[in-house]
Amino acid sequence: MSLVNAGINRCQTGVSEARFNIGDHWILICALCLSAIGLVMVYSSSSMLADKRYLDSMFFLKQQAKHLLVGLTAMLAITFLDYRKMSKLALPLLIILFVALLLVLIPGIGYKAGGASRWLKIAAFSIQPSELAKPVLVIFLARWLSEHQEQAGSFKNFLFCLGVIGALSLPILLEPDLGMTITLFLITVIMMFVAGCRIRHLLGMVLAALPVLYLLVFRVNYRLDRITSFLSPWDDPANSGFQIIHSFLAFGSGGVSGAGLGHSVQKLFYLPEPHTDFILSVVGEELGLLGVFLILSLFLIIVWRGVRIAMEAGDLLGAYIAVGAVLIIAIQAFINAAVVMGMLPTKGLTLPFVSYGGSSLLTNFICVGLLLSVAGHRRQR
Repeated sequence: MSLVNAGINRCQTGVSEARFNIGDHWILICALCLSAIGLVMVYSSSSMLADKRYLDSMFFLKQQAKHLLVGLTAMLAITFLDYRKMSKLALPLLIILFVALLLVLIPGIGYKAGGASRWLKIAAFSIQPSELAKPVLVIFLARWLSEHQEQAGSFKNFLFCLGVIGALSLPILLEPDLGMTITLFLITVIMMFVAGCRIRHLLGMVLAALPVLYLLVFRVNYRLDRITSFLSPWDDPANSGFQIIHSFLAFGSGGVSGAGLGHSVQKLFYLPEPHTDFILSVVGEELGLLGVFLILSLFLIIVWRGVRIAMEAGDLLGAYIAVGAVLIIAIQAFINAAVVMGMLPTKGLTLPFVSYGGSSLLTNFICVGLLLSVAGHRRQR
């Protein structure tokens, strides 16, 4: 009887199964910690602004709590859904996303703010389709690259991926949102590189994009102002250099341990929208170098665990999804931190999980859900 049981056990361990378990608690814990820090810092950085604008100092905190609930719900749904089944919806999701990106550009349908039309109003919520373009693009590319792995280095495969990113980028550029376009471009290039696309094809793509980037940056006045203020913010401290100078002042005032929670001076109408793009500056002023180090360390852990999930995935599809999901979080966190510290020109990208914003928070938790789905549903041998 024992021999029969041993034989059955060997058969069971030799067959690939799709058992679910939350395969990586570290990513979940780090995402929740960042979100908790985000709730505290959103309230701290926005209470005065919310009181002046909405006569409710907790307005942004309440909204962020709602966004967090939606994001956690989406994360749980994706976590327990097998990523292989999810990938079958890649093409329909891409088509729906493309239609949504076009609807944003139609006056009366798209919601405009700050000179850009990027949002759609759905009931009491507003959603930014270009944010959701990141996980949808990752799922689509992961499915395509895994199914055409043998042709990964072919020029035909390269042109197809180039066509996909080009079709998504055009309406996003018309919003306009150059930063999101560059982010999608970076995700595509790195995923294609990981999949085995030829280096000369990728270099050709980058070189072909340079003249377009030149026209979009150096021939558009407000973007050129961002470059000049980045290079020398003190030349125009009251206008183009205003944001980054006050970001420097925030970090300098915070020192190592910070001025204390709620004691930021720069959030008092010096830093425009301190609860979104420049929330890390407020963290630096109130919690000091230690607070900034804690946040960046949590992001590094997410990236480390995400790369490990990709390397241990049971198939190419899971590996590519994990690579794309961790890229979304890592690229955005790096760009935001680099901007507020004066290492990159000012660009409106939020800090994942921490900054105020519903679409951004939803996208980040979708990425966490994708990572947990790959980790939990990988085929056990």
